[in-house]
Amino acid sequence: GEYLKALEQRGLKATGVNPDTKLVEIIEMEKHPFFIGVQYHPEYKSTVANPHPVFVNFVKAAVDYKNK
Repeated sequence: GEYLKALEQRGLKATGVNPDTKLVEIIEMEKHPFFIGVQYHPEYKSTVANPHPVFVNFVKAAVDYKNK
């Protein structure tokens, strides 16, 4: 609670919280082109033909940043 509140005041957002354990599983940073951290393993659900959205959006953010 206290640490999360302090981090959120500085722009970190806990955008995914496990409803059973109340543990933070996903974090994001406001005002950043791409800042996401996940506790789970998106690579397990990712294939070349069907990549996980985390990877798709990371590549898109990189391309967008390069093109600025």
